[in-house]
Amino acid sequence: MKLVKAFIRNSIKAYVYFREHTLCSILNLINFYLNDVEYLNFPITKGIIHINNKGKIKIGKNVYIISGTIHNPVGGSQCHLLTKTKANILIGDGAKLSNVMIYAFESVEIGKDVLLGGGCKIYDSDFHSLVLEERLEQIDSHIKSKPVKVCDGVFIGSQSIILKGVTIGKKSIVGAGSVVTKSIPSCEIWAGNPAKYIKKIPGMETVLDKVP
Repeated sequence: MKLVKAFIRNSIKAYVYFREHTLCSILNLINFYLNDVEYLNFPITKGIIHINNKGKIKIGKNVYIISGTIHNPVGGSQCHLLTKTKANILIGDGAKLSNVMIYAFESVEIGKDVLLGGGCKIYDSDFHSLVLEERLEQIDSHIKSKPVKVCDGVFIGSQSIILKGVTIGKKSIVGAGSVVTKSIPSCEIWAGNPAKYIKKIPGMETVLDKVP
């Protein structure tokens, strides 16, 4: 009986591993190909990544992407990478993304070794005009956008939102649930809605390089 239970248990583990690694990787590989996603080496993926690329998406080496609540119950239900025409999403080497939404009207750049916690959202536009009459038009074309840059070594906590025109300096940390509306210098901790300066990262108090 113990041998039967062990066989069933190992068979289930093998099936789950195949489904969540091999099968998902194959489907993501096809999805990358159909959406013209460029990569230096194919990222490690868990779950199916939703991609709609009308511009350019480029992924560096050793990137790790989690998509789906079965792999991480924190955050959204899936990882989304979306670009409008002529827009760019650039993801640097060693970046780790979990159930994130990145939507580029112009440009979103993620640096090396960046960690984006579960459910983070990065938007480089307002999506709609700020003027009611313009929003009521059949095609809302008066949309403001400005590039977003997340520099090397940044950690953005779960459910945070990064808005247009923001640059987050090297090694800085954004607390969970924050809404970042303005740029953050290097080596600082910010949190809140809207995000505000909390303190220097311990051990980095004397760092003078505030501009990435």
